[in-house]
Amino acid sequence: MSENLIGYIDDLGNIIDTQSAGENPTAQAIEYDNSEASLEIIRHSTAHLMAQAITELYTNAKFFVGPTVDEGFYYDFRVDEKIGEEDLKKIEKQMKMLIKKKYKIEKYEITKAEALEKFAKDDLKQAVLTKIPDGVISVYKQGDFEDLCQGPHVPALRFLHNFKLTRVAGAYLGGDEKAEMLTRIYGIAFADKESLKEYMLMMEEAKKRDHRKIGAEMGLFMFDEESGAGLPFWMPQGTKLRQKLENILHKAHRRRGYQQVRGPEILKSDMWRTSGHYACYGENMYLTSIDDQEYGVKPMNCIGHIQIFKQSGKSYRDLPLKYYEYGVVHRHEKSGALHGLLRVREFTQDDAHIFCTPEQIAGEVIEIIEFVDSVMKLFNFDYTMEVATKPEKAIGEDDVWDLATQGLKDALDENNLPYTIDEGGGAFYGPKIDIKITDAIGRKWQCGTVQVDFNLPERFEVEYVAEDNTRQQPVMIHRAILGSFERFIAVLTEHYAGEFPLFLAPTQVIFVPISEVHAPYAKELQAQLMDIDIDCEIYDKNDSLNKRVRNAEKQRVPYVVIVGDEEVQNKSVALRNRRTKEQYNLSFDEFMVELSQQLSEGKI
Repeated sequence: MSENLIGYIDDLGNIIDTQSAGENPTAQAIEYDNSEASLEIIRHSTAHLMAQAITELYTNAKFFVGPTVDEGFYYDFRVDEKIGEEDLKKIEKQMKMLIKKKYKIEKYEITKAEALEKFAKDDLKQAVLTKIPDGVISVYKQGDFEDLCQGPHVPALRFLHNFKLTRVAGAYLGGDEKAEMLTRIYGIAFADKESLKEYMLMMEEAKKRDHRKIGAEMGLFMFDEESGAGLPFWMPQGTKLRQKLENILHKAHRRRGYQQVRGPEILKSDMWRTSGHYACYGENMYLTSIDDQEYGVKPMNCIGHIQIFKQSGKSYRDLPLKYYEYGVVHRHEKSGALHGLLRVREFTQDDAHIFCTPEQIAGEVIEIIEFVDSVMKLFNFDYTMEVATKPEKAIGEDDVWDLATQGLKDALDENNLPYTIDEGGGAFYGPKIDIKITDAIGRKWQCGTVQVDFNLPERFEVEYVAEDNTRQQPVMIHRAILGSFERFIAVLTEHYAGEFPLFLAPTQVIFVPISEVHAPYAKELQAQLMDIDIDCEIYDKNDSLNKRVRNAEKQRVPYVVIVGDEEVQNKSVALRNRRTKEQYNLSFDEFMVELSQQLSEGKI
């Protein structure tokens, strides 16, 4: 077998050689490259290599599962000793030693009964086997190490040179918070050394851009474990940033014919039973009781908008009707899944629901995509789209789902908009288009979504009077451009590394008077800037000039303005433009024009 080729994967999931491939016309060639199919095999094989190294380094190691994930691979396991970040290099060294032993990776098959007997003394493998249906089970073996696995794997360890173990975490057995905590090690692997090096450089840059670090430095937000995990507090600077983003979207919605509404944050559980949330999403909801009546804190805003629509009779002339809300929602996320602003238990969606006729679906979906496009261009994001189809846990009939899914595809196809398919990834009430954005260092993030829903209007008996005076059911399009303000601000913070454009920056200008006699002029300028909605501050404490300038720079403010005798006399400003890394002088009127031009860039 060539060093540049993993081999062929047959319809049973085996890696086979070039001669055997000729005997199987369904065999698919797998190149040793960084394609999705190849990386899946390389990374899963590397996970097993890591597990083998752990068994040789730590006593009584037992393994649960080791899948590939978007960021590489991981393995959940139990050992007698505590493993920390400092131990990763030791494990990597052992992995490299194992590669030198030139072990082949071999597959054999046993029945489930044989597997239960083989791993009778391994409680974690017993837990895995309870989730596997009866039938033939494959086992992959390399040297003395073997584990249950569907495969496929590379033919030998010599294909696994380009890897890095990235972090250690805790993980509940099977994701159950009541179960024991296992150790989880994450890693990454590629087909070549250059791709691994590029990835590690990106990870170093990502650490510098971590929104939790920058958020603390700039005073944007905070968390307080004593108050509750996953519940963000917005500090003054973060609140200003958020309000600017909200205002940009407010104006954009109004220009596109949306009407702002607001629904309650708590509703009777009967409403959530009708919608299907209680059955399909109940484990993610917070429930309480009032006057012996059960209520649910809303995880979504849909029901409130439906009730507002139903409040008065509607006709076809009212459609499409567009409601939007910055709706606060609560979802029961597991503790291990919480991650800064990216995954929280309380967040605010930039949510909207469009009630329209079936004939209007395509036009409305395209208008939403154009809205998405304008937002992404404003913040210099590239993005892709993915059509997610009916999940296992869903409400509604297949023919209704097929109709809704085809409506999304037709809208994209008719406008030559590329997309991929995510089988089974839809919401429980309807298919959707997921918007995945790419940030400044190449990472992808799931943010916005567009969902077509025939089911909730039917369940809540939503109607409008058609042109022929019959009562018809509208289609409901669920739509979020950002997804949530929390998640989007986290992504924006890392995308810009905290260097927000002027129209979004929490504080846009800081005045630094050289001495006390220059403070009145600084205050005069501050008042004029605040009249055009520029957030500005004055650093006039008793610290040295250099220290005040350094403190201003740490806040990543677009402009630091030094005010001295010359500026007071000439009615001018001495600027330090952080974004362009330039220093120059302007008259104050010229500075106002420059600021106004940059403020005008924040339009959608």
